[in-house]
Amino acid sequence: MEEPVTGTAARVPFTVLPPSAEVSGPAPVVVAWHMIDAPRSDAAFAAALPLAGVPAWRVYLGMPLCGARMVDGTMDAIVERARRDAMLAYIDPITAQAALEFPAALAELRERFGFDTSRLAVVGGSLGGAVALTILATREIPVRAAALVNPAVRGRSVVGLVETMLEQPYQWNDEANQAADRLDFVARSGEISARETQVPLLAVSGEEDFPAFRADTDELVEALRGQYAEPDDVHLTRVPGLAHPLAEDPGIDPAPQLPIAKVVDDAVTEWLVRHLS
Repeated sequence: MEEPVTGTAARVPFTVLPPSAEVSGPAPVVVAWHMIDAPRSDAAFAAALPLAGVPAWRVYLGMPLCGARMVDGTMDAIVERARRDAMLAYIDPITAQAALEFPAALAELRERFGFDTSRLAVVGGSLGGAVALTILATREIPVRAAALVNPAVRGRSVVGLVETMLEQPYQWNDEANQAADRLDFVARSGEISARETQVPLLAVSGEEDFPAFRADTDELVEALRGQYAEPDDVHLTRVPGLAHPLAEDPGIDPAPQLPIAKVVDDAVTEWLVRHLS
């Protein structure tokens, strides 16, 4: 296996894994956004979910304030934002920035590596899943396939999780409610299904993931299956024994793939091979 290539594109940190097998002509590309839980950097997500069986370039983009963009080498800035205002300082701006950065980063990486962006798949874990869903809902970039792992389907559920962790209630206001509406992808499922070509979507949900995340994922899958011309193009895979993270803490540096992450890797690989070919 070739060594990962790391760097920045349009100021976004990346880890790129070249196709592990010979591909005739420009290879397709898979772009992935990591979790805020472990693995919480592009390099760590690439190690946890390398998707080596997909004959494509695999591009892992760093989320804001994570990995190479951590403040003072720690995740403390994210924790501070979540404590200050879970929706308006943490969930919404980080998701929005990651989605806004994507087109310029993709264009720069395409120039450098020469992959085929007309055959593009998006993958997201947890809050990275909200980024992938934002890309799907805005419909500006053609996407051939998508896979979500324990995704943050509803911003309100993420706020609820933060409330539990911080043991303090969130103070909702009009602006926060508007942001939460933008980050409710069950409510926005019609925008996803309205793409000119409906995107085959796999949702991988851990049986031990947060209950609200599991319920939201179920609802998203049900909504999309009801709207797709081919309902089987939307699939839910429930993984026994999988909690929320895909790696062990601290989850910032690359680490050997856990057996449970290999189960997720196999499911996503099979889906992407089927729909990118």
